[in-house]
Amino acid sequence: MRPQRLVVVGGVAGGMSAAAKAKRQNPALEVTVFERNAYISYGACGLPYATSGVVPNLQRLIARTPAAMRARGVDVRVRHEVTEVDGERRCVKGRNLETGEAFCAPYDALVLATGALPVCPQVPGRALPGVHVMRRLEDAAALREAIAAGATRAVVVGGGYIGLEMVEALVTAGLDVRVLERQAGLLLPFGPKPAELALEEVTARAEVVLAAELLGFEGRGRLERVVTSAGTFPADVALVAVGVRPNNALARALGLRLGPAEAVLTDAQLRTDRDGVFAVGDLTAAHHRVTGRPAWIPLGDTANRQGRVAGTVIGGGDARFRGIVGTAITKVFERAFATTGLTLAEAQRHGLSARETQITTTDHASYYPGHRPLHVTLVWEEGTGRLLGGQLVGYGDAVKRIDVLAALLFRQGTLQDLADLDFAYAPPFSNVWDPLAVAANAALG
Repeated sequence: MRPQRLVVVGGVAGGMSAAAKAKRQNPALEVTVFERNAYISYGACGLPYATSGVVPNLQRLIARTPAAMRARGVDVRVRHEVTEVDGERRCVKGRNLETGEAFCAPYDALVLATGALPVCPQVPGRALPGVHVMRRLEDAAALREAIAAGATRAVVVGGGYIGLEMVEALVTAGLDVRVLERQAGLLLPFGPKPAELALEEVTARAEVVLAAELLGFEGRGRLERVVTSAGTFPADVALVAVGVRPNNALARALGLRLGPAEAVLTDAQLRTDRDGVFAVGDLTAAHHRVTGRPAWIPLGDTANRQGRVAGTVIGGGDARFRGIVGTAITKVFERAFATTGLTLAEAQRHGLSARETQITTTDHASYYPGHRPLHVTLVWEEGTGRLLGGQLVGYGDAVKRIDVLAALLFRQGTLQDLADLDFAYAPPFSNVWDPLAVAANAALG
């Protein structure tokens, strides 16, 4: 029986995609979205650039407003927090954060899109004014206000790609920046060569302190110092970017089956193991097409695709989410870094007989003005030649070649498939042998 009432808990990418698609699929469906924050749909990946001022107005990041969604027949209620799901009676309960009024909303189908929460180490002083995270539009607004109020010294805790994007943002905004990382390198999930080049890129513009354990934040009334195992550093603002975790409180209370990182497990239609309950976005683990196992890799484009599938199914259509290969891209000052599939270390941890090939070439013909270096890493399975992953480091759009590798990984392509591709060529864009083909041929021998 097709549902008549859909409740979505959480907006932004996954939740709003599910709500909008379900309503388009079945215009008679009653759709209600509850979002505890003030904004329902915005470009979260643009937050560092809005913080720096490269995007001058935070409002430019907003993709959909509650009024626009209501005009499409979707009832959006912001500043409404769902605190309980009654799976037996099929209703959600919560409160209006503006008025304190309680609410109870029945559903036939429920989409959990509660996303992820930033991890903040449980250290002294973490609640001091001046200690920030970067997850919501409000977080970027708060950091912009601190900069406008005269902050000049910043400490970024965490050397992953969000942390490094924020290092660039704060340097661009004119602050003196120090980045602290507890491990021995920056951008380590992208592999050794990207990590080496990321460290080179950042140390040219900010101080980097590696193998530093965060011990606490200090200050009289607001942040003044960041205390670590490597010393104490002055700071007007600190940005904690040490990772996120699934916001799974409602899922756990419902007894939903959990997987890696305690993310919710679903089938290909985003159904959970509870009848009528779907889950999408950063809350969920997804089928990894390289390893064949569930993986938790929270990314906005995954959330959007999952939301569209769930909305199609709830609206009466047929759709499948076919999985991920873990493709990501980031800009760190002048260089761009991209990864897909597995690094060599990850492949070996999964028990695969993996090998790695690395080349450095130019992003277009060396005789054409403006060519710059492009580093390519291919990870592949010994014996079969199956591609397992790849990483690119270069400048500008040259690293978008990662999408070629992602497409081949999605179809379980091989080194020979990559070498055989009919790449576009003109001197301003590539060499006569595309860098990916050069790497594939080097691996083939």
